[in-house]
Amino acid sequence: MDSPRALCCRDSLVKWAATGLFLAAVAGARAGDFSFESVGARFGAVASNSNNDLHQAEAFADWNLPWHWDLGAKWDLQSRLDFSAGWLGDSHRSGAVGTLGPLLALGRERFPISIEGGASPTFLSRWEFETKDFGDVVQFTSHIGLYWDITQHWRLGYRFQHMSNAGISQDNPGLNLHVLAVSYRF
Repeated sequence: MDSPRALCCRDSLVKWAATGLFLAAVAGARAGDFSFESVGARFGAVASNSNNDLHQAEAFADWNLPWHWDLGAKWDLQSRLDFSAGWLGDSHRSGAVGTLGPLLALGRERFPISIEGGASPTFLSRWEFETKDFGDVVQFTSHIGLYWDITQHWRLGYRFQHMSNAGISQDNPGLNLHVLAVSYRF
């Protein structure tokens, strides 16, 4: 088992490296405009075979942030801000859920498929449900997804998302969802 000093040093090294990578990435970014990208709806169901019947439904809006990276060969990495508000519940209890956080979208010029990933602080109006106790109203949601621009303005998507309180509370069961989305692009 690692000593507290070794854990502290390793954590400091990881934070230092991550900060350096972040600063290098931002330095290589091209400035763009802060612009409205899309609005839509998402619906998620539990990703396990357990008897957990939690579901999530939400409306969302995405804005293009001013930083994007030209990766060459017509590939582009766009930073975005994602906001969502919705419902989380099982057959007995329900509550509100909201998120606000950054994401990155990787796409290729004139190709209708893109990949997106991100992480957001998440807030719940209740943390205890019939089948799960999330331990706290503050959670963190991370996701990765695949999106298809079916027309110039309409997009379909799938994402796998994980929500947990990152150890803030003693109870931290987490929740994995398969999420389907439909959105209108501006």
